[in-house]
Amino acid sequence: MSLLRFDLSGSIDASRGLTRNQIDAVAPRLERLRERMLATGDDARFLSLPEQQLVAYEATRQDSPLGQIFKLANGIHDEIDAVVVIGNRAAVLPAKAMMDACCDPYHNELSRGGRGSKPRMYFTGDHLDNDAAAALLSRLSNGGYGDAPVESRYAVVVIDKSGESLETAVAGRQFLSGLECSLGVEPNDRIERRFIPVTGEGPLGELATEIGCEEVFRIPNGLQGFHALSPVGLLPAALLGLDCIQLLKGAYDLSEHFKTADFSENMVLQFVAVNRLLAEQGKITRVMNFGSLALASMGRWYEDRFAASMCPSETGNPRVVISDASDQKVRQDDNLIHHVLVESWRNDHLGVGNSQRNQDGLNDLADKTLPELLEARHATSMETMKACGTPTTSMVLPRIDTHVLGQLFQMLMIATVIEADWRVFDSQGTDS
Repeated sequence: MSLLRFDLSGSIDASRGLTRNQIDAVAPRLERLRERMLATGDDARFLSLPEQQLVAYEATRQDSPLGQIFKLANGIHDEIDAVVVIGNRAAVLPAKAMMDACCDPYHNELSRGGRGSKPRMYFTGDHLDNDAAAALLSRLSNGGYGDAPVESRYAVVVIDKSGESLETAVAGRQFLSGLECSLGVEPNDRIERRFIPVTGEGPLGELATEIGCEEVFRIPNGLQGFHALSPVGLLPAALLGLDCIQLLKGAYDLSEHFKTADFSENMVLQFVAVNRLLAEQGKITRVMNFGSLALASMGRWYEDRFAASMCPSETGNPRVVISDASDQKVRQDDNLIHHVLVESWRNDHLGVGNSQRNQDGLNDLADKTLPELLEARHATSMETMKACGTPTTSMVLPRIDTHVLGQLFQMLMIATVIEADWRVFDSQGTDS
């Protein structure tokens, strides 16, 4: 399968401070940082995680960590119609990014048949909003959109590695209580089957032991918050019926590209080079402009992960924001715009269409499709930003599927760690 592509040509402008020679000049530094990451792995244990999980699954199938996820997900589909995923923002955003990118945008509103018997999925545990929690508890108790008994049943997945989040702990208690009240008399209506912890060492693991949970999924140590491709993201993805094998293969393929590609062709290192060099010139705001609404949650996940990698005590740190790059407020001197574009759409292209009611004046565009209009809007935006002196790059996704999504997760995680190491070595006055 093809890899995503990265084009930095829109950021090269000698009159405004960034040249190809400057980018090439940092190649030795970035290659040393790559070698350090590959040699030690201390800050990037996520790098080998996709390969480890795929190899273990190939060797032992159902007994592997991935096999255990598949066993639970495939076994519970016929028993429930909804899942609530509880965790703090960092814990739920990977799963929400996968759901938004790969499922129907109105997945939760489809009938059970329309969802292929896969559950509706809801997210909570990152707030103390009384009305939002009450509404979700009520929604779950009301069941699905049909009369079959399964439509009234749901499961609770709680993601909490250490028990430090008050919001997650409170939600876990409330939704555990609601789940217990919902249980019927069927053999599988057991709390130990429908309460599913994803945890490390902490109170949630102790609770799982007290309940006697059938499955407890462990978050591997040393991921430094980069756990999107661990059970944190994979378990909800499997419950939704997404292709977790391709998700991991996409991440693995990107990792191999990062490990082996020369600097001139290495998308990760080129991405870091542009980001860091422009940050040193004062362009500290990076606007991620996603061409598909399906990737908005992916953007929020990256925004959070990047912010977490920054040292709060340092001033002038770069930041990632998610915005519409055609908006005047983002075309400023301190901005770098990353366009994330999609080449192939899943659905047939919708046309504007002719109408006898032409008060909107759109009949002149009747033969145009939405992708054509989006492409024209992007071209206009690029011209405007070039005239304003705003540097841009383009990250082109062949399509939106699990393989490409795995690539995107892995690329952004690796780039974040490499840049963090660059900053550390700069502060120490060395990069060796």
